[in-house]
Amino acid sequence: MHIQDTTWTPAAATEGGTGRAAPLRVDAQRNLEHVLRAAREVFGELGYGAPMEDVARRARVGVGTVYRRFPSKDVLVRRIAEEETARLTEQARTALGQEEEAWSALARFLRTSVASGAGRLLPPQVLRVQGPQDGPDADLAAGGDAARVPQQRARFGEDAVEGARPAPRDHSGRDDMMEPAAAGGRPGAVEEQDGIRTLLDVVGQLVERARAAGELRADVSVADVLLVIATAAPSLPDAAQQAAASARLLDILLEGLRSRPSERPAARG
Repeated sequence: MHIQDTTWTPAAATEGGTGRAAPLRVDAQRNLEHVLRAAREVFGELGYGAPMEDVARRARVGVGTVYRRFPSKDVLVRRIAEEETARLTEQARTALGQEEEAWSALARFLRTSVASGAGRLLPPQVLRVQGPQDGPDADLAAGGDAARVPQQRARFGEDAVEGARPAPRDHSGRDDMMEPAAAGGRPGAVEEQDGIRTLLDVVGQLVERARAAGELRADVSVADVLLVIATAAPSLPDAAQQAAASARLLDILLEGLRSRPSERPAARG
């Protein structure tokens, strides 16, 4: 499944240590785009535990090219997860701003998110499943163990990705393929957590609107909604079959999220 990269503005190494951004060479930029596209496909199909060699093979580049840009698997995983978190946040904002009916807004967000396949690439920590003792909004609090779904078995924390390893040393002397954020160490966790927090907040508004309108079951949480997105997009070899299966599964899950007629407020006469 191809998901085009439309949100990221490429950056590169600085020129002469002045802090001025230099554009990537054309071939380096093309390789980066191939690697990102391949990573979305491979991680979406096999989970974040898939090896970097699979990403390189799908991108039709050498594994050294992948590691020159992303010096560890953890860096690549975080890059993909952050972009997909931002993608889902934008889809939630669009639904919130363009749909007047609360249920229509929530359903639109779910349908567009499942269709994009972004749910398979969410950071696992946003899929925390509550127990009976937790309230419907407990997922908005920080902390908690990540829920594991089939597409996301890899850990996503300080020890993040199984099989992560440093980049092979590049003896060419070139650094124009290096990911700037990675060149100085691990990407900042603050930005990552801010992105997750923003997603939970916007999806929380959709959930609260639908709940207040009596359209959503009272026990449904933000984590439940995100879990639907993550599990309603099965990875099948045939694109048409995958789209049909996703649509059918989502219809069933939406029906499960919706409150029963007896639970909805009576219409005012």
